[in-house]
Amino acid sequence: MNIYLDVETAVRELDSKILLGVIAASRGHEIIISHKTEILRGMNSGILSPGVFHNKSLTPSKDRIAISQSFIDKGFIITAIDEEGGLVDHGYKPATYRFSNISVEQASAIFTWGPEDTETLKKVYSKHSSKIFMTGSPRADLWKTFFSDYWNTPNGAPNRNFLLVSSNFGLANNPRYFHKMFKMYKKLGMYERDPDLMDKHFGIISENYQNIYEFIKGIKQLSKINKFDIVVRPHPAENIEPWKVFLDGVPNVHIIREGSITPWLKESFAVLHNGCTTALEATFSKKPILTFIPFKHKFSREVANELGFIVKSVEELIDKVNVIFNAKKFNDSKEVSNQLPEVLTKKIYFDENELAAMKMIKVWESLSNQKLSKSTNWLKFRFLLIIMSLRDSIVKVLKKLFPYIFGFYEENHKFPPLNKEHILKKIVSFQKILGIKDKIELKFLSERTILLKCIK
Repeated sequence: MNIYLDVETAVRELDSKILLGVIAASRGHEIIISHKTEILRGMNSGILSPGVFHNKSLTPSKDRIAISQSFIDKGFIITAIDEEGGLVDHGYKPATYRFSNISVEQASAIFTWGPEDTETLKKVYSKHSSKIFMTGSPRADLWKTFFSDYWNTPNGAPNRNFLLVSSNFGLANNPRYFHKMFKMYKKLGMYERDPDLMDKHFGIISENYQNIYEFIKGIKQLSKINKFDIVVRPHPAENIEPWKVFLDGVPNVHIIREGSITPWLKESFAVLHNGCTTALEATFSKKPILTFIPFKHKFSREVANELGFIVKSVEELIDKVNVIFNAKKFNDSKEVSNQLPEVLTKKIYFDENELAAMKMIKVWESLSNQKLSKSTNWLKFRFLLIIMSLRDSIVKVLKKLFPYIFGFYEENHKFPPLNKEHILKKIVSFQKILGIKDKIELKFLSERTILLKCIK
């Protein structure tokens, strides 16, 4: 069967998509991991044979519904998991604005993170409840100790112990101006489907700026302790450059966004955040969490901000960081609870006997038909991507030279070019951990498109 896996944000999704790809390839399927744009080009050209197109969401904008329909008209089937997850707030609020009756109807299967989003989606879209599967997320699979050996010490990690600062202020600190994001959300119909969302976005951006200022003050004071380093990791939706400016010259501080956050989390002695999904992963990993809430929030991400130790001032922050650091130094584990909060067991489903990735693949296999297994001329697809890349390069130059004529160029910071050596290491590591003996062939079709298949 042909399986096409869409990756929007590489640091968030790539490892889990490779996990899916390795397992699926070992079961005889051919897998493309790429950005939606390149998969869409292959589909529109008629080169790609029908298969499963696995999307990162079912956002029901007119454009996205039209794209999904074009896949369906060509014989593809659509499946999706909401990569945003709705994990940081109580309830599953995205059910009404990241889905619709039309987008749910177009999908052949919808995968969920846990009991809460499953129950909500089945209630809101009761006519389609049979296509909603509580599998858990392959991203959460990688939080398990089973995959501990997969995560190496991340590139650029300090030699000393370090505090990981996980920033999540993407509305205020975004590569795009807020009015452009507003325009995008409006075009997607999100404000129409959720009348409170506009108020929330303006409130969040205001609080984001206040939080950034308070975090800068806190990081500067923490750097003076000089017992450990500090790694500031901006969210994938953030612009990394402002952090470099704000913290320029501050000793012991590193601004890094290299690879998945998981190895950085595992190597740190604690995590400092406000409203970050990383706090959920840290809880599962039994890593100390400092939730910095320096002022009263109206638009707090409730679930994330209820986890760990709540600190409300820079002074409290410094005291608690010192306590946690010294506890690590003397191997005192009292600073971390072994009990998972009930709110997280509602959010994220873990099956100790089977990976979420395997559950998803089995659903795909249950939907399989002969048409979805028709072979594709991968050489022809690669040639198409080369031609498209050359065209894109010309457009890029024109936009940079004449932005007011051809429009301003925006770099795809969410999905940078892939490194063949790094991808191959990840595949080999997954095979070793999973005990997969078959040879998995890796082919680079473009700098953002890879093919995985098994060689018997």
